[in-house]
Amino acid sequence: MTDSPAIAVDRLRVIRGGQQVLNDVSLNVAPGKVTGLLGPSGCGKTTLMRAIVGVQVVASGAVEVLGQPAGSAPLRSRIGYVTQAPSVYGDLTVRENLEYFRRILRAPQDRIAEVIGSVGLADFAGRVVDRLSGGQKARVSLATALLNNPEVLVLDEPTVGLDPVLRRDLWTMFQALAAGGTTLLVSSHVMDEAERCDELVLMRDGVILATDSPDALLASTHTEKIEDAFLSLVEARGEAAS
Repeated sequence: MTDSPAIAVDRLRVIRGGQQVLNDVSLNVAPGKVTGLLGPSGCGKTTLMRAIVGVQVVASGAVEVLGQPAGSAPLRSRIGYVTQAPSVYGDLTVRENLEYFRRILRAPQDRIAEVIGSVGLADFAGRVVDRLSGGQKARVSLATALLNNPEVLVLDEPTVGLDPVLRRDLWTMFQALAAGGTTLLVSSHVMDEAERCDELVLMRDGVILATDSPDALLASTHTEKIEDAFLSLVEARGEAAS
């Protein structure tokens, strides 16, 4: 495994609707780890992820993934991206969706059954997606992103609306993927998911407050919970700005 970051963001600025959404954001994401991108809704997490996968217009700055400019053609088969809203076809079955995306990605045929099982949808493979629950639709999207065994997996709020058992199972899968060398960037606004990550990036109002391991963040803020560490960092930033 290389020491170079899997994702490198340098002084990134994004303006949308006349408002600055990301303000001079710099970030390195280590390879082969689960990095949690945490912060309240509207803080810029999704915009940052869109920039990383190369679908966001940026005002300035640079983003590289696996040593290549974000969005460049060589990366298309090396990155998996799961959006907040399920990105699958509602009038197709789970299996038909995966067959469609498998052909686009040129993934092996046997990956379909493998990824359906990995996201816990084996009993729903023949069901039309529009008849699934919101959480099940999200898992179909995740399955499509896993088809090509991506080196980098970018997941935008993948556990929203899921029951605690399924959330636990998905985080176990994320950690297993990282152990196999995959780099995962997982966004969430649920602070209690922080303890499941190897590294954390805490965001608020379009800026990064801190990046470190959960234990190091707790130690540096003299707190016992990530939520309290986040509040401590927000207060410290406010005092520095005043």
